[in-house]
Amino acid sequence: MKKLFTFILFCNFLIAVAQNTLVDSYEYETNPIEVNVDNTISYNTTDTKIKPSKVENFSSMILKDRLAILNDKTPFDVPYNATVERFIRLYIKDKKEAISNLMDRAEYYFPIFEEYLDKYDIPLEIKYLAVVESALLPTATSHAGAKGIWQFMYHTGKEYGLDVTSYIDERTDPIKATEAACKYLKKLHDTFNDWDLALAAYNSGPGNVNKAIRRSGGKRNYWNIRQYLPQETSSYVPAFYAMFYLFEYGEAHQIYPTNIEIDYFDTDTLHINQRLSFSEIEKRTGVPNKFLTSLNPQYKLEIIPFNKNKTHVLTLPKSAIASFLSKSYEEDNTLDNKEKPHNIIPNTENSYVVEKLDNLPKIARKFGITLQQLKEWNGLQTNFLIEGQRLVITNKKNEVAIKSLTEPIKTNDVTLKPDVFKVYTVKKGDSLFIISRKFQNVSINQLRNWNNIWGVPHIKPGTELKVLTSTE
Repeated sequence: MKKLFTFILFCNFLIAVAQNTLVDSYEYETNPIEVNVDNTISYNTTDTKIKPSKVENFSSMILKDRLAILNDKTPFDVPYNATVERFIRLYIKDKKEAISNLMDRAEYYFPIFEEYLDKYDIPLEIKYLAVVESALLPTATSHAGAKGIWQFMYHTGKEYGLDVTSYIDERTDPIKATEAACKYLKKLHDTFNDWDLALAAYNSGPGNVNKAIRRSGGKRNYWNIRQYLPQETSSYVPAFYAMFYLFEYGEAHQIYPTNIEIDYFDTDTLHINQRLSFSEIEKRTGVPNKFLTSLNPQYKLEIIPFNKNKTHVLTLPKSAIASFLSKSYEEDNTLDNKEKPHNIIPNTENSYVVEKLDNLPKIARKFGITLQQLKEWNGLQTNFLIEGQRLVITNKKNEVAIKSLTEPIKTNDVTLKPDVFKVYTVKKGDSLFIISRKFQNVSINQLRNWNNIWGVPHIKPGTELKVLTSTE
């Protein structure tokens, strides 16, 4: 597409959209389901067409007057110059359908932006910056690694409270990323005391803007230092003003949102405190997985993870909230379909702690099991052990040393009930033999079993040993 090259001046991410949505002529008819990208909010399947209607006699003087009106509405110094006019005419001439698609997405995202811009007392027109940054695609990623609708680099995102884990990337969370962008932009404006320079610094970094100011001889107007900025940044602010104009005066150029399926006010949020997959949510609500992803782009694996310290937010259409809540709130079993390892998870009741000089054959003999069983239950491929390692020594649940403490233990025809243990503190001169003699019907092996002290030749004074009280 020959005309696509000039669109690079818009922003790098719009190229990706252009490859799917732009056509060489706005007379070309398309089906939105074919040109819609994964990150869009809409999933409308009806055909729409953008065709020319009566076009006004658009002149430079008309543009100048309109930009003057916009200038009166905003704290920005909206310029009329050849660069801004060139950008505007380029988009009107070749990119009407792309702008229309952006307007579709704006119906969902702009209310979010405006809420937080107002909270931080930032001009509402900053919302058009996200159009230039990411084409309103929440999972857009730059060649440098910046991600999200506001294009945060990893470390900058962390600095402004955006967490990134294996499950979640908050840079792609429209709400959290918008608040972080507001904090960053406010700091940049406080630094330069000029919104154009703040925008330039947002794109290229404060260091590049300060360098451009020095190279210009101390000038502090964007248009006076523009030639000293990186090439991308020199087109960044003109693109911002072009988007500002086209969103405000789109109708005058026959540019409209055409495929709006849902807006922000048709959605609501739930706080989830369990692990939940999008496939399970789709079963509960009937909302397509792809649409869930567009509403909740922060979940990288389409899974809401469990976190005992906090809940996670799930965004759904309001019409699906009741359906979701009416279903039983059970743990999501769709996440457990993966094949599990065969080894048994050790715990204090089914395992033995390896002592010095222990080896696998010795441990197997001690507990009356085979070497193969010991290896299989613990997922071992070699005989290598290390002191302090815990090994499963039974495949029966809650069983210790083969004999379960949940069952009565018979010794010399006396039934022992494993309900309550008495704690005996070892005294100087004690041995397991001496201690066993202090209690009725207690053997040395029982003391070893109850306290998991196999292979220990001497018991240190002060050691606390468990003894079944019913055997006293």
